[in-house]
Amino acid sequence: MKSRMVLAMILSSLGCSLSWSAEPDWSLTASIPPGGRSNPYLLNEADRDRAVEAGRLHAQIYPVDVTGLLPPYEPVRRFIEESPADPLRLILQSLFQRFARVDSMNDLFSWIGLQPYPRPEDQGVYAVPYPGGRRPDTLMGLGLVERAGATGFTLSCAACHAGNLFGKTVLGMSTRFPRANETFRRSAWAAHYYRSSAFSSLFRATPAEVALLDEAVRNLASVGVKRPLTLGLDTSLAQVALSLNKRNEDAMAGKNPRWQARPRADLLDSRPADSKPAVWWNLKYKNRWLSDGSVISGNPIFTNLLWNEIGRGADLDRINHWLSRNDDVIRELTTAVFSAEAPRWTDFFPAEQLDLPLAKEGQGVYRLTCARCHGVYEKAWDQPAFDQAPLAERLRTTQVIYHRQTPVIDVGTDPFRHEGMKSLERLNQLEISRRHGTVIQAQKGYVPPPLVGIWARWPYFHHNSAPSLCAVLTRSSQRPVSYYAGEARDRRRDFDAECNGYPQGEKVPAAWRKKEFLYDTRRAGMGREGHDEGIFLERGRELLSARQKRALVEFLKTL
Repeated sequence: MKSRMVLAMILSSLGCSLSWSAEPDWSLTASIPPGGRSNPYLLNEADRDRAVEAGRLHAQIYPVDVTGLLPPYEPVRRFIEESPADPLRLILQSLFQRFARVDSMNDLFSWIGLQPYPRPEDQGVYAVPYPGGRRPDTLMGLGLVERAGATGFTLSCAACHAGNLFGKTVLGMSTRFPRANETFRRSAWAAHYYRSSAFSSLFRATPAEVALLDEAVRNLASVGVKRPLTLGLDTSLAQVALSLNKRNEDAMAGKNPRWQARPRADLLDSRPADSKPAVWWNLKYKNRWLSDGSVISGNPIFTNLLWNEIGRGADLDRINHWLSRNDDVIRELTTAVFSAEAPRWTDFFPAEQLDLPLAKEGQGVYRLTCARCHGVYEKAWDQPAFDQAPLAERLRTTQVIYHRQTPVIDVGTDPFRHEGMKSLERLNQLEISRRHGTVIQAQKGYVPPPLVGIWARWPYFHHNSAPSLCAVLTRSSQRPVSYYAGEARDRRRDFDAECNGYPQGEKVPAAWRKKEFLYDTRRAGMGREGHDEGIFLERGRELLSARQKRALVEFLKTL
């Protein structure tokens, strides 16, 4: 059963015809209340639950069925999974294995970064509705769409926003090693060698499947791609900007073979602007979007869908029509994203592993050094009602008080990412942006993020330059110049609980010691500078003792 058909059946069973309130204020004038906007449309509890469940399905099965890139599923599956009988197919398959060592479609999607669906026993923040009619080993983030008699596949939001944390899949968490942009880059390269007749004969493709791939190849001509600096970072920003350079400069960014062949020059042609995908559970606290706060108006979920499709070479007339007809889908997805909750330390480790007196000490350090930028986190342990509660409950954060208007602050961290946003201001001129209030304005600096779930978000900073919280609290000149990264599968082997991040030195797992897992801060756009002077340094002098830093890390683990 196809994903879109399954989704329609599930949504019908949910009865998701909801009475939406007025559109929230998505501008800089919005005043964000304590606790954030986890229910942005002010739905009653039952309707909110239904909207969240529907939105989480949209996040798993990409809802934009007019998406620009939709290669046919079955011919690709046959190419990967069946033994080639034709010598030319054997050569092509051998070349493909240099692209990625895969023997099945699930191997391919796992390489891209897709994660397994949460297990039935993983309840609470990890529970997501499982689309019926799917094989149990299907990975989350794969969408199958029926179009004109053929089934195509695409990547959904979960491809970059579902991470694995010690064996649990967390929807809304950054995918630790996304390869979606690298997949687009390699697909654009392969499209130059595509011929319809060869594809039809070699892969037993039907005319409808050939037509589907023909359309994808035509759209790839309007996609500007760039290799990420390193595994773990993402070039979505650059892909959108460089794709616009392959289109007309009119209000609908019309397609033009001239610009496809010779795109306009851009700063991003030679300069990096990479960052990692953002976590969802922070959006409720903000009224500026992206790590640099450069999206200053408009529903960020709507904006993200628009950007996705510019980066997939879609016809913006078709996308505009789809967005205009699918307000409910956007609202459901928005509700799901804004309702996302962070995983807690105690979901993975015994509460007793945290030192409560030390964490309370760290709370005082935090208030003096961090709260002015990152907000206030009220703890259950400060309330008499929790004196006799289990330790896990005393560790809980009871209220988050972030800024009413989201700030942007320059603390000297690597500037390449926020400087690259200047290229995206041209999005303001699109009719679709003006109609829906999307405004981009490049900033100088970055948003000091809310620290909810900060313990689960290593490595740190927008570009992953600090492998642990200990590194964040170390003067920048003494932070690791390089480190090895890897998936957090085993909580003892893959995680330094004391420093909260990647293990270093002899503790680095042998499987990580590969070039692709090496992060080198000496590369442009990956620098380790900033976030020290004026925070925990004063004219180069340390303001915090080693004990205070340990206490601060202990407190941050409880958020």
